[in-house]
Amino acid sequence: MSPRLSSLSRLTRLLVPGALFILAACAPLPKDAPSAAAPAAVEAGSGQVMVAAANPLAVEAGLEILRAGGSAVDAAVAVQAVLGLVEPQSSGLGGGAFLVHYDAETGAVSAYNGRETAPAAATPDMFLNAEGKPLPFVQVLLSGRSTGAPGAVAMLHMAQAEHGRLEWSQLFGAAERLAEDGFIVSPRLAEMIVSRAPQAKAPDAVAYFSKPDGTPHQAGDRLKNPAYAATVRRIAAEGPAALMQGEIAQAIVARVGEGDLPGALTLADLASYRPQKTEALCRPYRIYVVCTPPAPSGGPAVLEGLGLLEHTAIADHPNTAQGWYLFTQASRLMYADRDRYMGDPDHVDVPTEGLLDRSYLAARAALIGPRAGPPPAPGTPKGAGIRAPDTTREVSGTSHFVIVDAQGDAVSMTTTVESIFGSGRMVGGFFLNNQLTDFAFAPANTDGTPAANAIAGGKRPRSSMAPAIVLDGEGRMLAAVGSPGGTSILAYNLKALVGMLDWKLPVAEALALPNLIARGTSYAAEGDKFAPEVVEGLAERGVVFTTVGGEGSGLHAVMVTPNGLDGAADPRREGVARGF
Repeated sequence: MSPRLSSLSRLTRLLVPGALFILAACAPLPKDAPSAAAPAAVEAGSGQVMVAAANPLAVEAGLEILRAGGSAVDAAVAVQAVLGLVEPQSSGLGGGAFLVHYDAETGAVSAYNGRETAPAAATPDMFLNAEGKPLPFVQVLLSGRSTGAPGAVAMLHMAQAEHGRLEWSQLFGAAERLAEDGFIVSPRLAEMIVSRAPQAKAPDAVAYFSKPDGTPHQAGDRLKNPAYAATVRRIAAEGPAALMQGEIAQAIVARVGEGDLPGALTLADLASYRPQKTEALCRPYRIYVVCTPPAPSGGPAVLEGLGLLEHTAIADHPNTAQGWYLFTQASRLMYADRDRYMGDPDHVDVPTEGLLDRSYLAARAALIGPRAGPPPAPGTPKGAGIRAPDTTREVSGTSHFVIVDAQGDAVSMTTTVESIFGSGRMVGGFFLNNQLTDFAFAPANTDGTPAANAIAGGKRPRSSMAPAIVLDGEGRMLAAVGSPGGTSILAYNLKALVGMLDWKLPVAEALALPNLIARGTSYAAEGDKFAPEVVEGLAERGVVFTTVGGEGSGLHAVMVTPNGLDGAADPRREGVARGF
């Protein structure tokens, strides 16, 4: 038996005894966003290798590496380095990431955790005022106290050492050239530069994005960043040590130590940061197996959402009122459990096995009636313990990309600096993250019950990032998918997976489906993208759309077909999918 089939057989016996696997072929966007019904707006591609990412310059950087014989992970390093330059509102060298990797030769699916860590000196009350009340969110966001030890570069270095085919030093040429010679500011970046985000008005951001006459850079302008070029040259030569030790590390510590709420990050915190590698968290979904990173990522929540939907007839109702109704009710159950129980498993007990237990999922799915009721309470899965209600405010500023190389290896990676332009503070030409605001500001309930996502020294904040790889019944990669979107990532990924796997839509059509985030009492939706009969049918079932501000989806996905790879980018952003 091949390693791939052996691995799948073990998973089958562990998760679904007696099951037979067979081969298988936070909020809506503005109303002026491209319509999901307009295929001309969808950037799709095909070929035997593929890169799908949020900016064409990053996609070309990845393809350049693949043309040179590089692996999917090699290309991921190049893509991230360019995204951090041309899409700094979303990710960068100063942020963190989760990556899922598929090895075509062995069939192994691995997860890499590059989530930031809190300083060793972090305390549960560091986001509270003298009266014990949470500090204003924006005040913390812009402070040095919001920044954790960055992990994206260290994580990529770990993955590339195991799966790279080129030298690490060869992977930063595109980023260095674009930073030195300048890149053209895209419309989306131009919008962020003059947005109402408080980081856009921070001194470092204003200085970077202003032209000599003091006006902000606009779409079509050429923006140079020689400091970024110098930083990536050092990373190419020294690896992650270039960031975590020496002059750049000293500059990071000094920058987060400034202001009214100075951060506690030290040189020791940076030098001691370590990414983590584990087996991916994989669970069956109908005739497929879906793999994500384990907690503290959002992967377990997406798998729970799928596990709930497996007990429904959603596959029989493609893009109908009943299909979307089932989607909303499974989503509400998923969010209720995730918000209560998820945190860093190195610091708190996370009941992943209990949440994904088939009998628990069946019991939770049985709560879905013919009409929507009050918000569901969290369940009580095995190993849950007692946790306080969650107070985390996870905001926007993330990117996702997928890559498949000539050998069939694949990467699905979600990457972030947390909010738009992170904390708004810059070092070495890149923005620092504000990832610690992904912790719950209130560490416990009034009765002292601790929150799963309370801050602690060395702890990684809970995340919604949930890059996924789907295997077919033979253990071969079928698809890779993921999205940015803050807490809405869970709903965006779930929608795309339902569209591709249950509703059998081409990748571009699945990504372009309307977004609908059902959580608690809210049904935030792109209402104008749904057919009128769907809106009416949902209202009859007690689902009435609401509209709130927030980050829209930026889905990217690739699917294996008999004719090669079918890839697409979300029409709501500037991404493309290209291959050869």
